Amino acid sequence: MLNLEWFRTFKAIYETGTLTGAAQMLFISQPGVSLHLNSLETYTGYKLFDRSAKRMVPTERGKVLYNFILEPLTKLETSEQLFHRSSKIDRATVSIGMCFETFQFTLERHISSLPFNVIIKFGEYPQMIHDLDKGLLDLIITPQKGLEKNLEFSPFSKERIVLVAGAETDTKIVEELIVKGDLMAAEKWLKEQVWYSTAADMENLKRFWYLNFRHHPDFKPNYIVPNICSIVRCLSEGVGFSIIPDFLCKNEIESKKLHLIWTGDPVMENTLYFGTRKKTMYEREINLVKKIFVEEGI
Repeated sequence: MLNLEWFRTFKAIYETGTLTGAAQMLFISQPGVSLHLNSLETYTGYKLFDRSAKRMVPTERGKVLYNFILEPLTKLETSEQLFHRSSKIDRATVSIGMCFETFQFTLERHISSLPFNVIIKFGEYPQMIHDLDKGLLDLIITPQKGLEKNLEFSPFSKERIVLVAGAETDTKIVEELIVKGDLMAAEKWLKEQVWYSTAADMENLKRFWYLNFRHHPDFKPNYIVPNICSIVRCLSEGVGFSIIPDFLCKNEIESKKLHLIWTGDPVMENTLYFGTRKKTMYEREINLVKKIFVEEGI
């Protein structure tokens, strides 16, 4: 008889790459992980991983199985979180998707005051839109809109993408070049400086550069850090440049820990949307979260 725990274990091995990692994720013993995998391979009749000294490498059959079970298994795990009794008080549970920086800057400090349970999910915007449509999320904060008929997207703010520098950076040369309109010289000078970016946010750098210098950047940032908040902390009172949303660094700019060098010409802006399903049982809770974002004025 097929055991659904075999699939959960298979997914954990696939995502962690090791039996030990899967055991730690699932809080079970490593022999238990091996037993589940062996049982699933026996049941399916296929080898699902190639064992190596350091890593479990999925076979082609393993990849197919993972892609087939990922969405239904994720739904089951979400259902488990939503319906498992976590307290004596029956509280609504709202699942919200957004980028890490938006959560940390806007919603994080309000979480403990919300009169309902919250599940926060970070990820890529297309996946968030998909999860919203499938009912895995109830609200998303996104600069992208989907075309799904079941969803609606309401604009509530704009983020401006700007060029900033650490407070200790000598920016006199580039500021003078920008004022003169000598963008060719400004670009050449900027490419010789120290740059910070994130792996997930290179798109802002590429778009800003193309809009203002008319071609794609032909250099790599010196430091790739986990998120934009890390960039702000690294640059604060330091040396270097980055291109980031203005709302994530407005406090540092006001306190002169960062310099706002250029908003670009043309200005690059992203409209931020609240994404929801047209029919939801959590309208009251969602409106409360929306109010927080509007009051924060991002």
